[in-house]
Amino acid sequence: MLKAAVLICLVAVAVGTPSVVRSRDDIQAFRSYLEATKSDDGNFIARSQANPMANPEENSGKFDGDIILDEFIIDDMIKEYAMGRNAYTWPNTKWPNDTVVWEFGEGEFGPLQSAAIEEGIRDIEEHTCIRFRYREPQDTAFVRLTGLANGCYAHVGYWESRGVHTLNLARNTPGVGCFRHATIVHEWMHILGFLHMQSTYNRDDYVRIVEENLQAGSEHNFNIYSADLVDNLEVGYDYVSCLHYGPFAFTSNGQPTIVALQEHEGVMGQREYITDKDWLRINRHYNCPGAWD
Repeated sequence: MLKAAVLICLVAVAVGTPSVVRSRDDIQAFRSYLEATKSDDGNFIARSQANPMANPEENSGKFDGDIILDEFIIDDMIKEYAMGRNAYTWPNTKWPNDTVVWEFGEGEFGPLQSAAIEEGIRDIEEHTCIRFRYREPQDTAFVRLTGLANGCYAHVGYWESRGVHTLNLARNTPGVGCFRHATIVHEWMHILGFLHMQSTYNRDDYVRIVEENLQAGSEHNFNIYSADLVDNLEVGYDYVSCLHYGPFAFTSNGQPTIVALQEHEGVMGQREYITDKDWLRINRHYNCPGAWD
């Protein structure tokens, strides 16, 4: 993917700077939206009370609900948006040696919450070739688990220069809110480099976004990323993936915002379990043994 980014840059230099197609007001509004996702607006509880049918990570106030954006990514997104595109190039985000380095933030969680997080880690290790290693003093790029009350959210993928990668789970009783098992794994999957299921390039073949039911200003959370940026890894669309939004994500009126276009088993956007397709995507993304058999 990094090679592709270099090629794109070279082509852009060769043909000149692409023209801006968005209005100044639209670009500024998009910038304001992205900048707002960087801060804690203190509205996680209010959003959760206003939309209790949504998954808690969808109410967390970050990009796409629960994704932390680096400053360089925000800058790239604004440039792409100005030129009429939703997508931008993510760095190569695989963790070196298929190993996630992590630590608990000091005093962040009680014993039951720590055990729930460790259960999510064990589940990933049992179903994939990914391994987790607790941070040692010499490690400078690692994930720090925090329990701030402002939602469930995480960085996407590995980036050495980022240093501390954040994964936050608002403290709760295990099995509730951000401490549902599949929500914990959902946030770890962001750390492993995955975006949301309904962001994929062929999304419109499987779901319809009901725009009239969306909260004003939430439209960008339903952007589609092109096949150049998102690889489905030859795994079919998964309505019940733990990375899929629920049907009431970002609703303004209690009515569905996502409607399935095909029959499927299970509950769209459920957070009770991790599907076989979720596991297969992780294994193929990291080229785990047997993943492509």
